[in-house]
Amino acid sequence: MGMNVTAYARHRGVSHVAVLKAIKAGRIIKEADGTIDPVKADAAWEQNTSQAQQRKVTQKEASDARPADASPSGVSGVGNGPSYAQSRAIKEAYLARLAKLEYEEKSGAVVRTDSVKVAWFNILRVLRDRVLNLPDRMAPMLAAETDPKQVRELLDADLRQILNDASDAIDKIE
Repeated sequence: MGMNVTAYARHRGVSHVAVLKAIKAGRIIKEADGTIDPVKADAAWEQNTSQAQQRKVTQKEASDARPADASPSGVSGVGNGPSYAQSRAIKEAYLARLAKLEYEEKSGAVVRTDSVKVAWFNILRVLRDRVLNLPDRMAPMLAAETDPKQVRELLDADLRQILNDASDAIDKIE
């Protein structure tokens, strides 16, 4: 049997305004006929209301207010989302993760991916340009050489210099 807002407020031991606010906030739901099912509403009230905001109910009040067939844990299916306490715990866990990440970033334990990407892009661009300029720069020297061993040594020395410079640039970003 459904109750009107005033009767449910008396049943719950709160003001009718508190019940109206709970309905407006979606913490409890009216039935299709506009009444409030006390069993469903009590379960939804417990699940969706902050523990800090709930009035402390004595054992006698609880046993007087609850019908004999109602379970103290409430009705399943009322409010499909997580409870207020679960939502709060999830929020606090994410805030803790964000605080840890911010601390690690400021302490230098982690770096932003966009800055690493930019640094790598710049290093690889310089490396590419230097390798592609190698034939233009080395052609006159290599054309003057007749000894294949000397040609190989000149190429080897220049390539090693390019790679060592790239390695030094990488060490600077770490």
